[in-house]
Amino acid sequence: MATNTGQMGYLPRGGAIFCTIPDILYLPELVCGGLVLSLVASTYLFPHNPQAYVISVTIFCFIMTFLWLLIFACGSHNNRSSWASADVAYHAFAALLYLSASVLLASTTLGLEIILGKADLYYKLDVAAVVFSFFTTLLYVVHTVFSAIRWKSF
Repeated sequence: MATNTGQMGYLPRGGAIFCTIPDILYLPELVCGGLVLSLVASTYLFPHNPQAYVISVTIFCFIMTFLWLLIFACGSHNNRSSWASADVAYHAFAALLYLSASVLLASTTLGLEIILGKADLYYKLDVAAVVFSFFTTLLYVVHTVFSAIRWKSF
C-alpha cells in the first residue's frame, strides 16, 4: 500500500530517496545548513562562544546528514526497522540541536543590533543566518515527523 511517505514498511534506496516525502528533505537540509554555515562564518564572530556553538552544530549536522543521505542512497540500511528508528532519532536530535543554535544565534544577533546598528553588513548577514537557521530547524522537524510516521508503519 502506497502512502505519501512512501510504501509502508519500506525504506527507500538509491534514486528512490528523492521520491519519498521525508527523504526528499535531505537536499534542502543540506543547502540551508550550508547557507547557515557560510553566513555565520562570514560574519564578525562576536561573542565567540555562541557563534562557535552555531558553527559546530551546522558542521556536525551537515556532515551527518550527508552521511545519512549516502547510507540511504547506497542501500546500506538493508530495509530494517532499526534504521527507521535511527532515522527518527537522528533527525529529532538534529532538530533539537538546530533549535538551540537558532535561539542562541537570534539572541546574539539582537545583541549585535545594539552594538553595530541595523545598517551594518555583519548585522544583516546575522539576520539572514537566523532566518535560514530557523528554516533549517523547521525542515529537520518536518523530516522527523514524516520519518516517525514511516517508522510506525514498520
